[in-house]
Amino acid sequence: MRDRVIAVGVTGGIAAYKACELVRWLQQRGAAVIVVMTRGATEFVTPLTFQPLSGNPVGFDLWGDQAPRFQLPPAAMKKLHGRVEHVDVAEVVDAIVIAPATANLMARVVHGEAPDALTSLVLACRAPLLVCPAMDMEMWRQPATQDNLRALRGRGATIVGPDTGYLASGLAGPGRLASIEAIGAAVERSLTMRESLKGVR
Repeated sequence: MRDRVIAVGVTGGIAAYKACELVRWLQQRGAAVIVVMTRGATEFVTPLTFQPLSGNPVGFDLWGDQAPRFQLPPAAMKKLHGRVEHVDVAEVVDAIVIAPATANLMARVVHGEAPDALTSLVLACRAPLLVCPAMDMEMWRQPATQDNLRALRGRGATIVGPDTGYLASGLAGPGRLASIEAIGAAVERSLTMRESLKGVR
């Protein structure tokens, strides 16, 4: 994972704080991390939390600074044009992992909506996409959510989790964010597979 660039997408769910652990896990294995948040995510964890953790500017606004100063491996820095942030990030990342991924975020991605920095990045990027759902169990079980899940898988996304256990609502069932170790292992497998496909070509 050394010298790889991973975008960590964070959405507006109670498990958003666990993304801080994921950023650290990836960094400890040599990856550079760029965090991209939805507006809802900022209600749970602030961009100010992720910026010092990741060492990079946090993306959350399509209308803010479009030429942030990233600290990335030299090969990735050469790909930055400094014109449109989500397009630049899409060019340099080796994978996008969305943790937690809400039902709302999954629906937007399936329908190609791009109202914010994270969904715009997903649409602009050709790198592997890993989606880590986290929500209440009834939202998880909804046919609409399951249809969206199948659509994401059908388009090549890797779905990680969710786990089963006690949820923020106090109920127990499926919907907990997968463990950081499981998410990290899935990212590593995705990067390995991408490298092997490049070798085949």
